[in-house]
Amino acid sequence: MAGVGEIFLGAFVQVLLQKLASDKILNFFRRDRIHTQVMNWEKTLREIRAVLDDAEEKQITNNLVNLWLEELQDLAYDLDDLLDEFSTEALRHKLIENSQSSTNKVRALIPTCCACFNPGGDIFYFKMRSKIKDINTRLQDKSKQISTLGLQMVNISRMPIQDQERQPTTTSATNESHIHGREKSKREIINLLLREESDHNKIGIIPITGMGGIGKTTLAQVVYNDEVVKKHFDLKAWICVSDNFDIMRITKEIAGYVLGDSSGSKTLDQVQDQLKNALAGKKFLIVLDDVWDVKYNEWNILKSPFRDGAPGCKVIVTTRDREVASMMGTVQYHALECLPHEECWSIFAQHAFQNISMKTNPNLESIGHEIVKKCGGLPLAARTLGGLLKSKPREIEWKNVLNTKIWELKGSDILPALRLSYHYLPPHLKQCFAYCAIL
Repeated sequence: MAGVGEIFLGAFVQVLLQKLASDKILNFFRRDRIHTQVMNWEKTLREIRAVLDDAEEKQITNNLVNLWLEELQDLAYDLDDLLDEFSTEALRHKLIENSQSSTNKVRALIPTCCACFNPGGDIFYFKMRSKIKDINTRLQDKSKQISTLGLQMVNISRMPIQDQERQPTTTSATNESHIHGREKSKREIINLLLREESDHNKIGIIPITGMGGIGKTTLAQVVYNDEVVKKHFDLKAWICVSDNFDIMRITKEIAGYVLGDSSGSKTLDQVQDQLKNALAGKKFLIVLDDVWDVKYNEWNILKSPFRDGAPGCKVIVTTRDREVASMMGTVQYHALECLPHEECWSIFAQHAFQNISMKTNPNLESIGHEIVKKCGGLPLAARTLGGLLKSKPREIEWKNVLNTKIWELKGSDILPALRLSYHYLPPHLKQCFAYCAIL
C-alpha cells in the first residue's frame, strides 16, 4: 500500500464508524429491520481498527499484511458508497413523509392497492440486498484473517506532535535561536546577501539545495530573520512555492507583502505592473521556499517585475532539485550535507529532554543516541523524534521507537521519522491529518 493510502485508512475507518452510529442511518435501518446487521458491521470495524497500527507496521516486511490492507481499503470505499446510498434513500423517505400531510385528501381517493405500490423502494431494496451480502462476506473475511496474520491490538500511549513541520506550507517565522551545524552556511549565505553585484542591473539569485528534511527551510528562515539582513533590505517577502509553480499566486503573494494586499482578482499583467512600480528603486529580499519544478520561461515571467529594484536585490531559492537550482541561480548553489551525529543529537536532546531528566533516566540517553543514528544526519528527523518522545519518560516507549520496523521501510518518499510521528498520533488527529492531506 502506498504510504499516503495507509494514512487515510485508519481515519477512514473512523469516519465509517461515525456514519454507522448516526441517528439517520440507525433510524432508517431499524425501520427496515436490518439494524442488527449494522451493529455487526460496527463491531467488526472496531475489531479491525484496533489492529490497524500493528498492520501498518507489519506490512513493511509482510506482503500478506500489505495485501490485507489494500483489500481493506477497497472494502472501506465500497462500504462508504453503500452508506451514502442508504443516506440518500433515508432522505427520500423523509421527503415523502413530509409531503404526506399535504396530500392526505388526494391520497384518500386513490385505491389502497395503488397507494401501497412503491416501485422505487422495491427496486432499491432488491439492489441493496446483494450489496449488503457482499459487504458482509468481505468484512467477515477480513476479520477472520486478523488472527491468521497474527495482527494484535497495540496499546501505545499517543500524543500530538507539536514540533513537527507541516508540509507544504512554510513561513518566515522560526523558533530556532541556534542553528545546529549550519553556522558556516549561515555566514556564507548572509555574505552573499550583503555583497553588491558587479552588474548593478543584475539580481542575485542564491539557491540552497539538499534532500528533504536536511534543513534548507530552517537555514533560510534564520538568515531571513537575521538583524543585519533586516536592516540591509527595504522590503522582504517569504513565499512557499511547493510543487505548483503558479506564477499568478506567487506574484500576488509578493504583492501582498509590498502593497499590503493580494491585488484582488486583477490579471497577471496588472498585478506585475503594480508590483514592478512598488519595487522600483527598492532593495528587496524575496525567499522562494520549497521550489519543486519550474520551467525557464515561467521563471523569466515571474522575475520580470524585479528588474527595476535597487542594486543589491536578492532572491533566495530553496529546492531539492539541483537542476532547478542551476537554472534559477546566478551563483553556485549552496548544497547542504547531512549533519554529524553530535549536531543531530543536540537537536534531538533539545526537544526530547524538555520534560525528562537524563540524570533520573540514564538509559534514555544511550537509547536516544541509537535513535539519532537512524535519523541519518537529517535535522528534521531528529527534531520530529525529539518532539515525539519528550513526554514519554518510560524506557520501553523509547525502545519501541528504536526497534520499530518502520525504519526498514523502502520505496517511499516519506522519512521513517515522519511516518513514526504520524503512527503515534491519536485517532482523531490522524483523521484531521488525512482530511488536510486531501484539501
